[in-house]
Amino acid sequence: MARYFLHRFLLTLPALWLVLTMVFLLIHIVPGDPVEQMLGESAAPGQAAEMRHTLGLDRPLIVQYGKYLWQVARGDFGQSFKFQAPVRRVIFERYPATLQLALLALLVCMAIAIPAGVLAAHRRGTATDRAVGVLTLFGLAVPNLALGPLLIALFSIELGWLPVSGRGGALNYILPAVTLGAALAAILTRMVRGAMLEELSSDYVRTARAKGLRTSAVLVRHALRNALIPITTIIGLQFGTLLAGAIVTETIFSWPGIGRLTVQAISARDYPLLQGCILVIALSYVLVNLLTDFLYSLIDPRVRLS
Repeated sequence: MARYFLHRFLLTLPALWLVLTMVFLLIHIVPGDPVEQMLGESAAPGQAAEMRHTLGLDRPLIVQYGKYLWQVARGDFGQSFKFQAPVRRVIFERYPATLQLALLALLVCMAIAIPAGVLAAHRRGTATDRAVGVLTLFGLAVPNLALGPLLIALFSIELGWLPVSGRGGALNYILPAVTLGAALAAILTRMVRGAMLEELSSDYVRTARAKGLRTSAVLVRHALRNALIPITTIIGLQFGTLLAGAIVTETIFSWPGIGRLTVQAISARDYPLLQGCILVIALSYVLVNLLTDFLYSLIDPRVRLS
């Protein structure tokens, strides 16, 4: 199994290299000068030229690209222009906040989607099924950019139950986690419903019902357990999406995570920091997919990794 995961990880290296290359080229093509951001427009031309030389920004693009790849290969992400600190340290100071928020949002997503999907499949064609369908449509139609401010206006400003922003106590996690997990819960609900409908029409389910098993046992111990393979795939992909898609939510709630850090790096034209953030997000996505593959063999012993 270790050989399988090593092989899969090696296959992802070209994808990571492509991500690095695309980000490197795009941030150098987009108009804007990090030196002007750091010194201001009133800086003397000689001072700007000296700093540009110190940062290596006056070198040819291909030279900067080669130097960056060599640094990454050695585990060195460079020095942040904005924070004047190693990029690796800046990122990993913020990464736990994003990871905690993504895990909590995933729990919110699963707590909503799995019971709702199972119920909709069990009550297929009834008012309950249609109500779940309407709620999932609403969840898909409202983006995080709109849902976050709505939740803030209702629960923070009008009712005063929850804090508006920041990462303080446990209450600070509720609104960002719900905002981040709501849209994904709508997607997962539909996937759970579809997988459950397929399993509920199988012969083994009809046999279980003929034996007189309780409905809950048929749904959970038999149908849901066999439907977990496609559901696990979607959950794994969604967790990777949560890590990458937390940028908007973290910005709305002033959450000190890697998503908000990415926005700050873009605003400051902080090339090393932005490249480091994108690399960590891409690497997290790859590792989550590898973990999903491992979970297959635990959920269903018939699945063998080779």
